[in-house]
Amino acid sequence: VPVGIVALLGVLASVPKDEVEPSRFDWRGFAFLAVGIAALQLMLDRGNEKDWFSSIEIQIDLALAFLGFYLYWVHWRSSERTFVNLALLRDRNFGVATLFIFIVGVLLFATMALMPPYLQNLMNYPVVTTGLLLAPRGVGTLVAMTTVGRLLARGIDPRLPMATGIVLIAVSLGMSAQFGPDVPMWPIINVGVIQGLGLGLVFVPVSTLAYATLPGRSRTEAAGIFSLARNIGSSFGISIMFTLIARGTQLNHAELASRITPYSLNVPGGILNPDSLQGLAALNAEVTRQAAAIAYINDFWLMMWLTLGALPFLLLFRIPRRQVAKPAPELAIDH
Repeated sequence: VPVGIVALLGVLASVPKDEVEPSRFDWRGFAFLAVGIAALQLMLDRGNEKDWFSSIEIQIDLALAFLGFYLYWVHWRSSERTFVNLALLRDRNFGVATLFIFIVGVLLFATMALMPPYLQNLMNYPVVTTGLLLAPRGVGTLVAMTTVGRLLARGIDPRLPMATGIVLIAVSLGMSAQFGPDVPMWPIINVGVIQGLGLGLVFVPVSTLAYATLPGRSRTEAAGIFSLARNIGSSFGISIMFTLIARGTQLNHAELASRITPYSLNVPGGILNPDSLQGLAALNAEVTRQAAAIAYINDFWLMMWLTLGALPFLLLFRIPRRQVAKPAPELAIDH
């Protein structure tokens, strides 16, 4: 709270105040969009728990989400002023940046969400230790964002740090795919720093390009669309990846368990002896642990290749003649 108060005072003192044009609030568009977003978020949050579309609840959520977004689209086409002006997406840079930040949300925020349960459930780290191990990622992001801001001010092509950041994130995911359930602390810290550097190198340039060709009066409204795309992308990514982990764990458990028999030479004696109930329970717990570790590794490999697949999108950006030196003020607040 104290840090937030200081940040708020700094924003009030340094960020210029824009003149607000009085306009009538679009309650109808707000209602349509609220229903669509709420239903979509509910579907993504509860989909894995309810086994997705085999559940009536998830089917209803999907129908409500589609209905809400469709009604808003019809409302936008038939109204002069709407709650969110989708016409801003016709701007090439902003449209591409919005799509790109959606992909970033799907891939990168899912990566950030996977590590805490990996460390706590598979490696049995307490919550405090998990937080300390993941903190260097924030340091890497801070350093990268500060550095890339200065590079952009000097006129560097924003796509270069973005490409570097994507490669760094892919490298960190490849390193994560080498983890086992007993990985030491330092590799985790190293991966966090590299991933943080990559995130910082991606966020600032894509935000700069998103607003570079928009008129100043449209940037505040565009910031809402940009943030919404990122948040929805992160919801999609987290839901998809955790579903893959859950199903991958089940498949891997069945595969590993099928290879364990009373006559298997790979089964040690003692605490993992399947001839006793205690040993059988311990053996099943270890098989589940190893199956989950394999599922996480497969997810890391998948995200690494998908992250590299985002590189061609950089070619779609148009570099304006008068390059913007820094992101819009509202964007700095957003990050």
